[in-house]
Amino acid sequence: MSEASEYAAMRSGALLIDRGDRVRIRFGGPRASELVTGLVTNDVSSLTPGQGQYAAALTPKGKIAADVRIFADAEGLLTDASPRAAANWRDIVKKYVNPRVAPYRDVTAELDDLAVIGPKARRVVAAATGADEAALAALEPYGHLQVMHDDARIMIARNAELDIEGYEIFAPSALDLVMRDRLLAGGAIPGSARAWDIARIEAGRPEWGIDMNDATIPQEANFDELGAISYTKGCYTGQETVARVHFRGHVNRFLRRLHFVSAAIPPTNAELVDDAGNIVGDVRSVAISPRHGGVALAMVRREVAPGTTLHARWDGGECTMQITGQEKGATG
Repeated sequence: MSEASEYAAMRSGALLIDRGDRVRIRFGGPRASELVTGLVTNDVSSLTPGQGQYAAALTPKGKIAADVRIFADAEGLLTDASPRAAANWRDIVKKYVNPRVAPYRDVTAELDDLAVIGPKARRVVAAATGADEAALAALEPYGHLQVMHDDARIMIARNAELDIEGYEIFAPSALDLVMRDRLLAGGAIPGSARAWDIARIEAGRPEWGIDMNDATIPQEANFDELGAISYTKGCYTGQETVARVHFRGHVNRFLRRLHFVSAAIPPTNAELVDDAGNIVGDVRSVAISPRHGGVALAMVRREVAPGTTLHARWDGGECTMQITGQEKGATG
């Protein structure tokens, strides 16, 4: 199926995307929340079963080492990270979490993640899993509920990464074919990670290793807007930098959405130059959207106003881009 067909299914129906390449780690024990909250920017200890959140794990200098989603249930915590961020998250967990205090294990191989995105996603997921549609609709971002399939437990989480309604089904790997068949029978259309990426860029959602890395301060990647930082929780690694930016200053650059109309597609790291010839940023994620044309995320200096036209330059090419809006994280 073409990208345009997948995109159309995501915008008007229900697109099924396999997110099994993300790395999932489960934490247990009464101190799991306490230990994990000490590793990330958000307040994990505030979560109750059925709630979830987005957060960053930082370097000691306050830069993003990994971004993770965290889901709390009756058994403890389930975290997941993208393939690019997974190695750093694993290393942080291994270094700072005592398995005798908070037992943890990698459950990636035993737990699948199937995402269903689109205006018909709720109906398709409910039919395939037996979940109540009204209960799915009531879920907050990263909120989740559980249903049973015989003796197997399935977790369904509200996706909060795109500007389209969607759900992710975390089910035992043994149920993978069963879940796929039911979702497809219910009307879901199989899709690719590329369709997801287009929607991610349209929504302004950063991807670790492309739009942000261990040289990026959380506020530069708009983590305030994404609800990924708590300023009232206890101490965590890298907190001093994040707090200083919030209470006493601002970031000098931040991630912004851009639009371009050009036959030339700028590569990642292409320079962004203003009309005076000053370098004011660099391109990160890029895609061609069937709905919007050329879309991109770029790290841009804060003084560059929304609507400004910039020029992307790279060896062998150049195109004109325009900042399409100002994210809430702009002022830090």
